[in-house]
Amino acid sequence: MMPFDAYKQYLSLKNHFTKEKYDYHKYCGKSRATVQSFYKRKDRFWFEKLARNKDDKEVVEFFISNFITCTDPSKLWIGELIREGEVRYTSWKKRTQSMSYMFKGEIEELFSEKKLDDLFSSKSGHPTILKKYLGGDISIETMVILDRILEFRKNFDNDLQDPVWETVSMRMKKYSPFLNIDVPRYKKILREVAVG
Repeated sequence: MMPFDAYKQYLSLKNHFTKEKYDYHKYCGKSRATVQSFYKRKDRFWFEKLARNKDDKEVVEFFISNFITCTDPSKLWIGELIREGEVRYTSWKKRTQSMSYMFKGEIEELFSEKKLDDLFSSKSGHPTILKKYLGGDISIETMVILDRILEFRKNFDNDLQDPVWETVSMRMKKYSPFLNIDVPRYKKILREVAVG
């Protein structure tokens, strides 16, 4: 990947994760960036360094892993990404490579405390599932998998008029297309844990 291509990926993925209307997949990762604007940037050497050290797929994964795990992707600067992002990238790779194992462990922990309906009840404020995610007890991947199975996000969008949930909801919605989830397999795991 050329440095300019890494810059375009950075812009389009940043737009994807921070702007409601932009969809990376719909626009095939395109952005309005020009080569001239790239070479005027003082931080272009960071993109050169990234393009030198990673192949095309790794560059995209590197950006996704960082935008999905940082608290505010709109403020994530490329210099900070290169300096601190490798840790987030390594952690993300571990999670996605052992997703079914991680999912099973996280939902076993959830079901040891609560029943399925109780996890998603918003009668007394934030649902337990959201609290567990915000507390770091379950991953964004588990949230997305559960949403693919149970489709709870749309209900929460209607029930919770809350900036905390809106941020999590958008993050789940934007991240979901990047995850290759075998829904029947995860349904089976969920059924075994919930019933078992």
